[in-house]
Amino acid sequence: MSTEAPPPAKARKLDESGDGEDGKDFDAESQKAIEEIDGCQNEIDSLNEKASEEILKVEQKYNKMRKPFFEKRNKIIQKIPNFWVTAFVNHPQVSALLDEEEEECLHYMTQLEVEEFDDIKSGYRIKFHFSSNPYFKNEVLQKEFHLGSSETDPFTEPRSESTKIEWKDKMNLVENAKSRMAKLKQGRKRGLDVKSFFLWFEDHEDPSQDEIAEVIKDDMWPNPLQYFLVPDIEVENGVEEEEDEDVDENVVVVEGEDELGEEEDGDDDEDGEGLEGDDDDLDQAGAEEEEEADDD
Repeated sequence: MSTEAPPPAKARKLDESGDGEDGKDFDAESQKAIEEIDGCQNEIDSLNEKASEEILKVEQKYNKMRKPFFEKRNKIIQKIPNFWVTAFVNHPQVSALLDEEEEECLHYMTQLEVEEFDDIKSGYRIKFHFSSNPYFKNEVLQKEFHLGSSETDPFTEPRSESTKIEWKDKMNLVENAKSRMAKLKQGRKRGLDVKSFFLWFEDHEDPSQDEIAEVIKDDMWPNPLQYFLVPDIEVENGVEEEEDEDVDENVVVVEGEDELGEEEDGDDDEDGEGLEGDDDDLDQAGAEEEEEADDD
């Protein structure tokens, strides 16, 4: 039984490695192409890094440009009663956290602020401003997220921290939420979980995966007006749909009248034809009588 010798290029590849199982077997042309691709990829990676740096600079620039408009918007919003609690209640993810007591508490919220750190990628803070209220003494509640690498500390682990809330007597909404959770556990209602805005505020378990914080930063903060106006938009759409239905009904009625009119016209034509037939019979009878008189 004869065995064919491998091509010279492949044989050199195997001889150089000393063990054909450690590396893949490429011919000389493919090996050269792979090295060229690897060189191109290194250039692409280098450009991606430079692009990230440039994008960061642009984002920092526009953050500074947007800031005065955010401040102006906040001042205007304060003229509208219950603006923020309305926007929160209308937002699908945020509203899922609110119970009745917390919703009532958020009626005292006067301002929301989101501030990204100077280098943007290292974190941000969310500030909730409140007027005097029966729940706590704080005027500002702040939750801050440190998401890792920064120029000063590139090896920082993600973490978050929040203002200690100074609850007034018997008004601690966090304790109320925890009490409800305990009752659910005693009742063995598995699968049920108590969600709470203030429990979220004090939760620091996994800051890098905080969906509510990201929703507030990336969705609520950029354009809160869309959530404040949600009910009005729905009402307007409802009115338009009703008007469309009325128009359709009128069209149907008009078509019915046309058909009825056509039927009546048809009846009149038939009656007219009958009357014309009777007149012809009378004329013929009169002619016959005249002929008989002449014969006489």
